[in-house]
Amino acid sequence: MTDHPSTPPPSSSTSVAPAPGAIDRWALSALGQEPLGRIPVLDVEPVVDGGRRPTKSVVDELFTLSATVFREGHDAVNATAVLVDPDGAELHVPMTCDNPGLSHWRAEISAPRAGLWHFRVEGWSDPYATWVHDGTIKVRAGVDVELMLEEGARVLERALDGLVASADDRGGTGTLEQAIATLRASALPAEERLEAGLSEQVQQVLDRTPLRDMVSASPSYTWWVERPLALTGAWYEIFPRSEGAVQDPDTGLWTSGTFETAQERLPAIAEMGFDVVYLTPVHPIGTTNRKGRNNSLVAQEHDPGSPYAIGSPAGGHDALHPDLGDFDDFDAFVARAEGLGLEVALDIALQASPDHPWATEHPEFFTTRADGTIAYAENPPKKYQDIYPLNFDNAPDQAHAQVRRVVQVWIDHGVKIFRVDNPHTKPVQFWQWLIADVAVDHPEVIWLSEAFTKPMMMRTLAKVGFQQSYTYYAWRSTAAELREYVTELATETAPYMRPSFWPTTHDILTPYMSNGGLSAHLVRSALAATLVPTYGIYTGFEHVEDVPRPGAEEHVDNEKYEFKDRRWGEEVEGRHDLTGWLTMLNRVRAEHPSLHWLRNITFHAAEDENLLVFSKRGGGAGDGSAQDTVLVVANLDPYTVRGSRLHLSMPALGLGWGERFRAHDLVTDARWGWDAEPYVELGPGYGHEPVHIIHVTTT
Repeated sequence: MTDHPSTPPPSSSTSVAPAPGAIDRWALSALGQEPLGRIPVLDVEPVVDGGRRPTKSVVDELFTLSATVFREGHDAVNATAVLVDPDGAELHVPMTCDNPGLSHWRAEISAPRAGLWHFRVEGWSDPYATWVHDGTIKVRAGVDVELMLEEGARVLERALDGLVASADDRGGTGTLEQAIATLRASALPAEERLEAGLSEQVQQVLDRTPLRDMVSASPSYTWWVERPLALTGAWYEIFPRSEGAVQDPDTGLWTSGTFETAQERLPAIAEMGFDVVYLTPVHPIGTTNRKGRNNSLVAQEHDPGSPYAIGSPAGGHDALHPDLGDFDDFDAFVARAEGLGLEVALDIALQASPDHPWATEHPEFFTTRADGTIAYAENPPKKYQDIYPLNFDNAPDQAHAQVRRVVQVWIDHGVKIFRVDNPHTKPVQFWQWLIADVAVDHPEVIWLSEAFTKPMMMRTLAKVGFQQSYTYYAWRSTAAELREYVTELATETAPYMRPSFWPTTHDILTPYMSNGGLSAHLVRSALAATLVPTYGIYTGFEHVEDVPRPGAEEHVDNEKYEFKDRRWGEEVEGRHDLTGWLTMLNRVRAEHPSLHWLRNITFHAAEDENLLVFSKRGGGAGDGSAQDTVLVVANLDPYTVRGSRLHLSMPALGLGWGERFRAHDLVTDARWGWDAEPYVELGPGYGHEPVHIIHVTTT
């Protein structure tokens, strides 16, 4: 937390406005109104759904708390942000009026630790500021001189009484006593007496311990503060069965990878600088209606099936696929990851194969059709004959209890992050309950929503508890689209929804990525890593795997339906290797704290609309980000070298309009001297990179 003044002193220097009486409240309620305080405090932001959902941040994340505060007449008004920590202790943060005409007040706030906080805004009459305004005008005009100087002394006497009662003197008592004596020293010139009451020392005392009258508070709003990984992290996705999988060259049959062989991939993931290793489902897979390669309806004898078709006689969501190993092997994998600085995220897919134990033990968990069969999952025109979706309406209490039990199994085995498959196909009410119930005992748990769906559902899932959300990033490919979308994410939805940007996933390969080749992979990974604090890479991205299945925006030979042997560590002729590129991106992210935050982005202009230009500065409390400025220039055209003049907003870079700065390109290590209108020329491809990631310095 940035340094804030201590809590104002008790009642001798702070007067609280009386609330309207019971009759007044009854009359107001008859008109459907809530009573205002003596000093109106309105439009507090950021407040989510009128305060029915918590405002979110992570530890040390700075954001603006604002409100409209005003009063009748001409007396001075002031405002304070009151932050209440999980133990009930209050921190008072002075607010600044940044638009007097609109009575708009603001303060930058942050929280130094995780937990359930609250905030409110207090408006109050400021008798000292009122006297400063009136007394200065009248005394210097020779009007009511003695009266105004005496009134100033009495205001400071009230402040002195409060300061004496306060435990936070800091030498203020003597300062006020001297000012009061000088104000009443009739032998001195009026101007000298006035200046004693206006002195910088007096104002510092009143800033620390303000004299507040008619204090009127807004409602108290819930503020949920979480650990930094809820906002900032680099994810790497793997199918555990592919890591170490081997195909017999003679028979073509595969031997599955295991948790033990998957462990051998962890050091490389950690060396690239990732924070999270995300595992697709690790449970037994059904055989009924099993899908074959490329989502074909007929599986061959040895096809492994989709890990999202969960459940077999070997168990369900609380069990491990026998080919992967047992829980000792899983625990060893988690421990190895933790030892390398990685957290393990596990895919939670609340659906079942027809062979899942729930299908026989709890048929009420599913939807039965008119012909007596259980309905399989559909998303027309897509059909998932190997999957039964859960129905939470038939027996909600039992279904809730089963899922909560399953989640606890994985928490007990060291999983603190869950990537949830298709949460938008389950009731929002269920997620609200589940996430809250888990948070009671495990507030460190993070939930990522994989809901590529309508904005209202995505937003509501975030509001009810999901810490992170997949986004439409994959489909936003022009500069205009990215500016509009990221601005929305960094402003409108930032108080409750944290975006996660993925250039590709095991289910998504957009035409931009499949047609753009190497340059598309370079630029989209760089943008994902710098536009927002959390991004993810699906394994195989390093090799620029970009061949789509005909007629679908997904990879051909989709890993969801087969094993992959990517021959890590081998040199394969003609194959790209972006390991160094991803390592560079994660190193830049680690070394530049301004990239750890969401709300601190500014977009700049380029004469060529194919260039996207943005900067990040500040965003965190005490982490050095206030002095860290990163400027990114990206060529979104994966086919053509583009040159353009930029038009930079220098104040957003912490510079004056006429200043020059040192531009250090963290991609190529090149250095230039730039001003507000530099000319750039960007790739595609190696040797003519499509992205500048520039550290801005003045020396």
